[in-house]
Amino acid sequence: MTSTYTRFDTVFLLSRFAGAKYSPLFPSPSSSHSSLLPSGIHLRTKPTSRLHSIIASSSSIVAGTDSIEIKSLPTKPIEGQKTGTSGLRKKVKVFMEENYLANWIQALFNSLPLEDYKHATLVLGGDGRYFNKEASQIIIKIAAGNGVGQILVGKEGILSTPAVSAANGGFIMSASHNPGGPEYDWGIKFNYSSGQPAPETITDKIYGNTLSISEIKVAEIPDIDLSHVGVTKYGNFSVEVIDPVSDYLELMEDVFDFDLIRGLLSRTDFGFMFDAMHAVTGAYAKPIFVDNLGAKPDSISNGVPLEDFGHGHPDPNLTYAKDLVDVMYRDDGPDFGAASDGDGDRNMVLGNKFFVTPSDSVAIIAANAQEAIPYFRAGPKGLARSMPTSGALDRVAEKLKLPFFEVPTGWKFFGNLMDAGKLSICGEESFGTGSDHIREKDGIWAVLAWLSILAHRNKDTKPGDKLVSVADVVKEYWATYGRNFFSRYDYEECESEGANKMIEYLRDIVSKSKAGESYGNYVLQFADDFSYTDPVDGSVASKQGVRFVFTDGSRIIFRLSGTGSAGATVRIYIEQYEPDVSKHDVDAQIALKPLIDLALSVSKLKDFTGREKPTVIT
Repeated sequence: MTSTYTRFDTVFLLSRFAGAKYSPLFPSPSSSHSSLLPSGIHLRTKPTSRLHSIIASSSSIVAGTDSIEIKSLPTKPIEGQKTGTSGLRKKVKVFMEENYLANWIQALFNSLPLEDYKHATLVLGGDGRYFNKEASQIIIKIAAGNGVGQILVGKEGILSTPAVSAANGGFIMSASHNPGGPEYDWGIKFNYSSGQPAPETITDKIYGNTLSISEIKVAEIPDIDLSHVGVTKYGNFSVEVIDPVSDYLELMEDVFDFDLIRGLLSRTDFGFMFDAMHAVTGAYAKPIFVDNLGAKPDSISNGVPLEDFGHGHPDPNLTYAKDLVDVMYRDDGPDFGAASDGDGDRNMVLGNKFFVTPSDSVAIIAANAQEAIPYFRAGPKGLARSMPTSGALDRVAEKLKLPFFEVPTGWKFFGNLMDAGKLSICGEESFGTGSDHIREKDGIWAVLAWLSILAHRNKDTKPGDKLVSVADVVKEYWATYGRNFFSRYDYEECESEGANKMIEYLRDIVSKSKAGESYGNYVLQFADDFSYTDPVDGSVASKQGVRFVFTDGSRIIFRLSGTGSAGATVRIYIEQYEPDVSKHDVDAQIALKPLIDLALSVSKLKDFTGREKPTVIT
């Protein structure tokens, strides 16, 4: 990281959680919220009269004095603040405990070289969750207390994770696709200077500082009104409230041919629907899809960000995006549908009565990118996928003669490859797809990529002629590359002890396994616990998932996910390659049933977890 900063060099992104009864702009210090503040940080119920009069008269807000008072507040270490692959995630009530959030933020500043934040500009935003507004005030005050020069915050605290990454990274506070509200989830993670999730060397240092922290530096300044675009100044410190959409929209216009997409969305014979799931992309959907690309206003579903996501679970899959699925599987359903998650980095793509697996989606985008997306006119530099993701992308890389990388689960592993110029398009089976335009997965980018492919395929289709559909594109891909039947079984919020014992049991089996052993009708090629050596910096990530790979290319993979806030999520990934076109239309659950049964038998999942069936099947 350099000591020269643009307005987007370092970022804080907050998750807001739902159900609050307080004023949305100036939260009252009720007994239920007061404990989340360090002693000496006060939430005010209204702005000063001077600030109020300025807000009423102009969008340019100026307030404050020539200097600000900084207080050093004593604190003690709090256990349980280790940051994982997707950041630190806990129930919101945990973050609201005394000093819990403040300790982590101060530990963050204690972990960075002074030149990385002193007098620097930081960005602050969120995905619309409960607790975001209180948290934003705390972070602003601690940032000012540590000598930050300026905070840029999205209007109403809104900024998607991809928009933050486009702003060159920093700290992202989000529980992503997990539900929001007083009883649900909140989280924080740190993105490094180029926008990618921080490597373990950084997050480990933050965690170490949470174990020794003794003071919190806090500026004595009023709460900031986030509802108006403009600037508030206090001495040498300022807060600028910015439009959350404009810069991200400009980037998307550089990546895609908006005129081409506009031609598709304006057709009377093409139906489009986007489900924002009452999450952050609701703030982006209308400006991008409706105002700029000409989609009908009623094509945006659940388009208003809500603090509890409308009592929903903002995870874009067949289970939690049921409203969209029901519409898309009607006889008269739209031609194309998509959904995105809480903070806008995940996506699901559907055609009429047709689901596109995330593994197929990234492979199809890669196969069509050069001809359909201007950003890739010179061709992709390389392709990569997470280890559990199906091998569909591998075959595209082989045919296009592109460098290919298999990395552990976690978007941060793609960042080094991108920064080294080795990678352009990548994806995870967990509904994450993206490219090197930013250093995070990007839900709206994936939707625009698919619309670009469909628009390109249909640019010469005359009114009244049959359009090339989502299903047509996918089946053409299968005919060319073969089909990777793929499914993931999620067992959410299992008891951690039983889940960990199951993984240790599987590791023991792997340690004793030999090539050529029979597992039912399958012959073992190898079994291991996946380890990855980064080709750029040589860092090693071990114990990234237990794999059983068979001689016919079939795979069974077991992992514990770190994206939840409570218990453990056991994930089982099942894959089988099928080159025979006549078998491509078989339902995935039918095609994979022998492997699914084998996975449950080998793992003794029911014995270890007590679970009879998965929470989610994708």
